[in-house]
Amino acid sequence: MSRSEAAPDPSRELPPLREDGAPSGAGAARRGGPGAAGGPARRAGRAATWAGRAAGGLAGGAVRVFLVVAALFWLLPTLGLLLSSLVSPTDLNAGGWWQVFGAPSRLTADNYERLLANETITSSLLNTFAIAVPATLLVLALGSLAGYAFAWLEFPGRDWLFLVVVGLLVVPVQVALMPVSELFGTIGLFETTAGVVLFHTAFGLPFAVFLLRNFFAEIPRELLEAARLDGAGELRLFTRVVLPLGGPAIASLGIFQFLWVWNDMLVALVFADSANPPITVALQQQVRQFGNNIDVLAPGAFLSMVVPLVVFFAFQRQFVTGVMAGAVK
Repeated sequence: MSRSEAAPDPSRELPPLREDGAPSGAGAARRGGPGAAGGPARRAGRAATWAGRAAGGLAGGAVRVFLVVAALFWLLPTLGLLLSSLVSPTDLNAGGWWQVFGAPSRLTADNYERLLANETITSSLLNTFAIAVPATLLVLALGSLAGYAFAWLEFPGRDWLFLVVVGLLVVPVQVALMPVSELFGTIGLFETTAGVVLFHTAFGLPFAVFLLRNFFAEIPRELLEAARLDGAGELRLFTRVVLPLGGPAIASLGIFQFLWVWNDMLVALVFADSANPPITVALQQQVRQFGNNIDVLAPGAFLSMVVPLVVFFAFQRQFVTGVMAGAVK
């Protein structure tokens, strides 16, 4: 082949030019120039992507603004209670708690000083701890043992007995007030701290057993069988394997039970000692006949609210882990 035959023809490689000097036609499409067929489609795709990102950003910003506004409305009563507890009764009756934004000098801790000097309130706080802590620990201990038994132990009538426990969830507390009062009066537990603890424990156990049984049942069977092959008995299996894995669920249950018992007023009003009641009943007894007694109720209510908040934030990580684990399972 001669060199002239092998050389490419320049007229075949160069596309025709438009009036502005840019390639046109098939050459523009082949080279990806302004006249390429895919150019408008790519530009439309980029515009749609930018529009989608902008819409997503605006939607996310609107959601954040809504959540912030909802949180502020949710916290407004708590803020009002806190500021009411830090304002003297005279100033509070004269202008309301919102006046402190214009006159911060009116904030004072005198209400808390008088409240803590009240022996009835301080003893009621201690009595509330004496009720809430044992009732929570008993529910956690008995509920964990029963939940493990219903999940992994074989015994006659297990499923029917579990259905009975689940059925107890629908029994309201009000139904049991009169018969339990007669029973406690007969055995000498009426108007005692032990009676209140036993009542809260009895009504907290059905939910505890139901929750923990379902959580323990999700533990892989292979893990328990491997522990049994290594020589672990049921007690060691429960304490070394099941309890560590069920820690988040147990922590969540403990938070719920503590809050229920701490904030309870009905059971405490019926079964607790009237001479040494829990904080909820003690605050109710502080209401005057011809006045709102806000200088006692506001700091007392906020002080009784601080303890559950401290408990919740102390176990917040375990609580969220337990809720998410239950949601996934």
